Amino acid sequence: MATSSGRPGAAPPDQALFELFIHNVVDYAIFTTDVRGFVVSWNAGAERIKGYRADEIIGQHFSVFYPPEETADGKPEAELAAAAAEGRFEEEGWRLRKDGSRFWANSVLTAVRDERGEIVGFGKVVRDLTPRRDRLGRQQVFTHLVRAQETERRRIAWDVHDDSIQSMIAVSMHLQMLAARQPEEVRAALAELDESIQGTIRRLRALVAQLRPPVHDTDDLVSALRGYLDDVVTGWGLEYGLRQDIDVTAFTPEVVVNVFRIVQEAMVNVRKHASATRVEVTLTERDGGLLVRVSDNGVGMDVAAAGAGRWEHVGLSAMRERAEAAQGWLTVDSAPGAGVTIEFWMPEYPDRGEKG
Repeated sequence: MATSSGRPGAAPPDQALFELFIHNVVDYAIFTTDVRGFVVSWNAGAERIKGYRADEIIGQHFSVFYPPEETADGKPEAELAAAAAEGRFEEEGWRLRKDGSRFWANSVLTAVRDERGEIVGFGKVVRDLTPRRDRLGRQQVFTHLVRAQETERRRIAWDVHDDSIQSMIAVSMHLQMLAARQPEEVRAALAELDESIQGTIRRLRALVAQLRPPVHDTDDLVSALRGYLDDVVTGWGLEYGLRQDIDVTAFTPEVVVNVFRIVQEAMVNVRKHASATRVEVTLTERDGGLLVRVSDNGVGMDVAAAGAGRWEHVGLSAMRERAEAAQGWLTVDSAPGAGVTIEFWMPEYPDRGEKG
């Protein structure tokens, strides 16, 4: 480690090796101060994380790493006092780099004592936790977004079911009662009108099922997908296969909903555009996340010719945005006559198993 002054004599080989190790650590800022808090040694990790070279920081008080408001409150000195009393002091908080930017850090301040037990200085180890904090922040945004979307879909589903569908059912009943008192030629016209209303009711019920699918009643992604494939996809005249090798308890409700929605959108695309007779869905755990593949045996498309334009399709664009919002990815592979394969991956989150 770089120091303000050398020590007389050669260090024992093991001590020299230890000092070389500390000096070369780059993932942690490791430095020491004297009893008043002035920096006396500095390693490569400290230079990388905090931005100061050894010759720039040695001799300065370690309070330069704290935000001005904490320095004004005497926090650095309070930490020295706590470490002196307890032997160590650990916390997470904001720290400053040389350029004035803030980063979220975990820091451990340890009192260093000599052979007589007297404090001769302090050692500090600091880890930059900003990437983890940013990741958790993105996860919170993703969770909030999914919950907000599903709450709105649920509200619309309830409105359609309790208002529009019930109103149309009432109209249909009145038409049937009216038709019973009319001449044959009028009854035929009213029956045709009633059939049109019944068709609209069926479409609205399908919309409600799409807005509030079975995934809302279970965190079991496999069961929810199988229920959707059985109840909806087979009703379109499509055969399906569902293969999975996952821990069904491994994913948060938000991940389950997001995966379900992407598969659901993929199925709608198959129905509308693929002219397929069969679709295969595969779920596997890979690289710390969930890999999902949806393949059909339909007409396919020329992905190479479409280029970036393939994402202009509303369904594909929405699916990719969902995957990327969850810090994942989505790809499309296809060729004319060879069907379409949509593959997407999203990570398991650190709050695995803490559902609710």
